[in-house]
Amino acid sequence: MTVHHLNQLLLVCSLVLLIAVAAVRISSRSGLPSLLIYLGIGIAMGQDGIGGVRFGDAELTQVIGYAALVVILAEGGLGTQWKQIKPVLPAATSMALFGVAVSVGVTAAGAHYLSGLDWRQALIVGAVVSSTDAAAVFSVLRKIPLPARVTGVLEAESGFNDAPVVILVVAFSTAGPVEHWYTLLLEIVAELAIGAAIGLAVGWLGAWGLRRVALPASGLYPIAVMAIAITAYALGALAHGSGFLAVYLAAMILGNAKLPHWPATRGFAEGLGWIAQIGMFVLLGLLVTPHDLLDDILPALVIGLVLTMVARPLSVLVSLAPFRLPWQEQTLMSWAGLRGAVPIILATIPMVNGVDASRRIFNIVFVLVAVYTLFQGPTLPWLARLLGLGRGPGASDLGIESAPLERLRGHLLSVAIPGGSRMHGVEINELRLPAGSAVTLVVREGTSFVPLPSTVLRRGDELLVVATDEVRDAAERRLRAVGQGGKLAGWLGMTGNGAAGR
Repeated sequence: MTVHHLNQLLLVCSLVLLIAVAAVRISSRSGLPSLLIYLGIGIAMGQDGIGGVRFGDAELTQVIGYAALVVILAEGGLGTQWKQIKPVLPAATSMALFGVAVSVGVTAAGAHYLSGLDWRQALIVGAVVSSTDAAAVFSVLRKIPLPARVTGVLEAESGFNDAPVVILVVAFSTAGPVEHWYTLLLEIVAELAIGAAIGLAVGWLGAWGLRRVALPASGLYPIAVMAIAITAYALGALAHGSGFLAVYLAAMILGNAKLPHWPATRGFAEGLGWIAQIGMFVLLGLLVTPHDLLDDILPALVIGLVLTMVARPLSVLVSLAPFRLPWQEQTLMSWAGLRGAVPIILATIPMVNGVDASRRIFNIVFVLVAVYTLFQGPTLPWLARLLGLGRGPGASDLGIESAPLERLRGHLLSVAIPGGSRMHGVEINELRLPAGSAVTLVVREGTSFVPLPSTVLRRGDELLVVATDEVRDAAERRLRAVGQGGKLAGWLGMTGNGAAGR
């Protein structure tokens, strides 16, 4: 490659990134999942599109996809709250293991009997599409006001289930007879245990070191945090453990360790996560050949229907049976088994290993992911409202870098008052927020003002609330309670945990 070629490459990459950034805006307004737009960019650049780029290197795609997935899992782990994950760890682990097993078996049976794939191909397809996609889950669920338990289970499941699925896909794609089920089970357990141990150790050591080492520049902390998380992945993979689980756990520990300059670190990680998603989806779009997809559209739709309407609900029902979760939450989790780039990346494994009909497997997975993502992601908010699982006026931490807030371990929260909220008509002093928190600004109809204690709140207002770390959760619970029950929420038994009396 010459300097001239480098200049051309930089121009193309920068234009693709700018188009992708603009596409995020279009996605947020239209409700169309951004991953489909990125895939569309890759297809448009490919040999059947306006770009005419010929690209068919499945092995390179797999390597770059793995690297991108490491960054996405690291970013997701940094944003995962331990207090939200801790109560649902057993349920999430059950879904990542037993749920995956049920989903693989049911989907493979559907692929064999309904689409005519032989058993090896059917098992590969079943294993590939049984993994929920971390990028899709993190990007979609954090924009939807779902109950903390539902979000926690789905996020943890997406962080945990990549490891067993990768082992199954590799095993089914290897030449020769498939190993006995108990051998695969022991291998999965061993890799998960090694990955978990390394991830926890690296995360704890990294957090301990960053809290005690004063780096000369604040911009070094984000780099150090991401380097520690990626180190966990590399060590886990080299130790024949699950590197994906290691990086997720290490990042989760770092994300809950209250490290210095944390807002800057989160912003840096989020930017890297976006770059990883854009690059990964565009590359996958380049790899596909659209005119080859026509013969595989019907099998993909049939297998996707089995996965979405039978395998996923059954896996949720079986894996969550011991935990007695409400049927509404189980229904939403069944529909929220989002797929994305991970299944398409895993579909390159049989291509690299030379499995018969591997190109057909890739095409089926590509069509399945594209079509069902188009329906599942945008309909999640509607289904949540239908099942009565909306949380009311949620509060989200803006994570603004501020020296006084950092010294006080404070948070700046943004609270929107939707149309049906009973916070409408309540005065600021009637919110009765805990000591250490206060409404500092109200944004109304495009203008902002500092409220008085007697200021009456209206539908459509957005409140900026400052809260110290000790009362942050209590302030959020109180705001949700008032949104549900009005100024008399405390007398009516509203606690802000989703229902009265809880």
